[in-house]
Amino acid sequence: MMMGSGKEMDLAEEIDLESDLDQDDDLDLEGNDLGLDEEISGGQVIQSTTKRVRMIFSVMASPNRIDILRILNSKGPLTYSELKSLAGFKSKKESGKFAYHLRKLLRQSLVALNKAERRYTITNLGKLVLSLARQIEERSIIESGKMYVRTSHDSIEEFNSHKIIQSLVREGSLPLELAQKITEEVENRIYKYQTAYLTGSLIRELVNSVLLEHGHEEYRHKLARLGLPGFEVQEMISNAESLDNGVEGLLFNTGKTVFTEHLLTNTLPKDVADAHLSGDLHITSPGLWSLLPDTVFINIKELIEDGIDLRGKSLGVTRLSSIKTLDNLSSALSMLISLISKEASQEVVLDGFISLLTKYSKNLPDMEQKIVDAFAISSTTIKYHKTPTIVSFRIPLGTDQKIIKTVLSAYKTYTKITPIPKIGLVIDYEKGRLTDISEVLSEIIILGGQVMFAKHPSSQNGIKQVKNTGTTTLQLGSLSINLPRLAFESNKDETYFRARLALLMKPALASMTLRKKDISDLIRLGINPILANNTQYMQRCSMSLVVNLVGLREVVYGILGFSNDKAGNAILCKVIETAVDIASKKGKEFGVDAIVCMTESDGSNRFFALDAEKYGKNTIGEFIEGESYSEGNMLDAAEVAKLTIKSDKIIECNKIAKLLNGGVLTKLNIAKGTKIPEIKKAIEKASNLITSFKPVMKIPICGNCGFKDEKLVEKCPQCKSPYIL
Repeated sequence: MMMGSGKEMDLAEEIDLESDLDQDDDLDLEGNDLGLDEEISGGQVIQSTTKRVRMIFSVMASPNRIDILRILNSKGPLTYSELKSLAGFKSKKESGKFAYHLRKLLRQSLVALNKAERRYTITNLGKLVLSLARQIEERSIIESGKMYVRTSHDSIEEFNSHKIIQSLVREGSLPLELAQKITEEVENRIYKYQTAYLTGSLIRELVNSVLLEHGHEEYRHKLARLGLPGFEVQEMISNAESLDNGVEGLLFNTGKTVFTEHLLTNTLPKDVADAHLSGDLHITSPGLWSLLPDTVFINIKELIEDGIDLRGKSLGVTRLSSIKTLDNLSSALSMLISLISKEASQEVVLDGFISLLTKYSKNLPDMEQKIVDAFAISSTTIKYHKTPTIVSFRIPLGTDQKIIKTVLSAYKTYTKITPIPKIGLVIDYEKGRLTDISEVLSEIIILGGQVMFAKHPSSQNGIKQVKNTGTTTLQLGSLSINLPRLAFESNKDETYFRARLALLMKPALASMTLRKKDISDLIRLGINPILANNTQYMQRCSMSLVVNLVGLREVVYGILGFSNDKAGNAILCKVIETAVDIASKKGKEFGVDAIVCMTESDGSNRFFALDAEKYGKNTIGEFIEGESYSEGNMLDAAEVAKLTIKSDKIIECNKIAKLLNGGVLTKLNIAKGTKIPEIKKAIEKASNLITSFKPVMKIPICGNCGFKDEKLVEKCPQCKSPYIL
């Protein structure tokens, strides 16, 4: 009732205001326009030019009226009540005063009323007068002889050198004496410029320049403004068509650039940041380094059965506290996939899916459709970089066979309708018979599905879950070491090479412990609500540091000059043992699990490019085929049939897998055009030879309509586009 009464009062005031515009019966409370001569003709006020200007200046003598013009200029058309509130006239006693000021502006045509929309706008004359007011204000400041600063808070303040001192001490952690010395020099330079106006960013640049001149680079990093030049922002906008996520992708890329700069200048130790920039090591997605874990192993059964609890975060997301029906399950599953994929930079591996579905096994066809729907709905999730965060479901064989086949059938349908799937499967073949499902898995592979085979909890990238204790496990990887670079810098001396590897790993692992703290702190703050709730704000989870080795084979069998024989294999294993030993020792020192892996990363191509530039492409070409370094193991599906458990290649794969406590990615390359029966035989044979592998088959996709088929060559048969991925 009170709100209604207020609106009625405002409406009544507005009507009174309109009816009174043709009358000049109001009193000028400030006395500014008393005595002005006015001539009434035809119900309108006719004034000479001089008198008109005098009237306008008299109207603008009030700060309240200037505020009203500023509000309308920045906010656009407003209703009477909106304008009244924004102008600060909120009490009933002030209603008359507001109406008085607005009437003044209306009479001089500085403000106009759109009667159809019942909204007030600033006129062109009003904009001119407002601009003139600003110019007068600025000129008065200049004439005063003082210097003023345009701050980042859209305000103008008189220059005060003490604020520089405060910023240097607070933001840069400078000793007070040094802060005073730097400020004095900055102040001298400012006065030398004899400018009336300064900006906060200009003062910061001057401060940073003086710091660099005095050799205080570490302080300069802390005080540097993070951001993008205008040209780069415009370039991002101009090339926005290449982004998958539209405006969200544009905003994310901008933010990622800032966080990357922050990492390299303010977070990482200088030697580690320099190592990344030079190419000794590589950090994947540096903008996410301090924000998200890379790989998460988590039990989906607990998440869904307990209900999706986001506490006070994401209040626009539906809460599902009780999962009682298959419909509830489908909704919860799609929500969970979408939400949890935002809380890891590379992959989330969900365990317990088959046991979760057991209670709904009475209607398998309905279950299959619900799973397809959940997968399809969740596919709109944003991605952080070119490769999306994968959500994989671990499928342990030897459990309910009917449910497993239903899940695989649903996943097959999902891969058919999704050009590039963001959902994957991890088939645990330690128990059960792979032959029972190998055909449908082959059909999935030929459709571009993401399938990993492992006799242990593993990600799509071959990263092991270190401690399968039933609690959530967070793996912090994203750091790869350029082994060929170390070999080149070691004069091809194997012992010196391993010593350099040990020396590089120590600061790398130290920096990763800082990362562990940053991510743990954010989870405790609830920034990642699912992980926060499931780990009880980091009270119930394990976290491991993972270092990735790149280019090991090129080092041993190329740069260091060993043959691919028993002796060479021994050196290869010796290098791995060195890395694992150093990681273990440093992990104990830091109180954390530190492990080593060999898997895919975007660092391989970057390492090759930087080394080719540094040492010459011809030099690199003597040891490396292609334009990237080796990652993990490689097997060819066509030759697997000829291999046995005693084959040198298989012995080496299994030896490496055993030594690498963080896991290894073994790719099973399947040639284009390979038929389903051949794929089936290859994965069955591989499962008998090695403990983990990932079939990889290049499936052409139309970049225009998303149609995919192995027969795509030059042009899409559906949309006729030549853009084939």
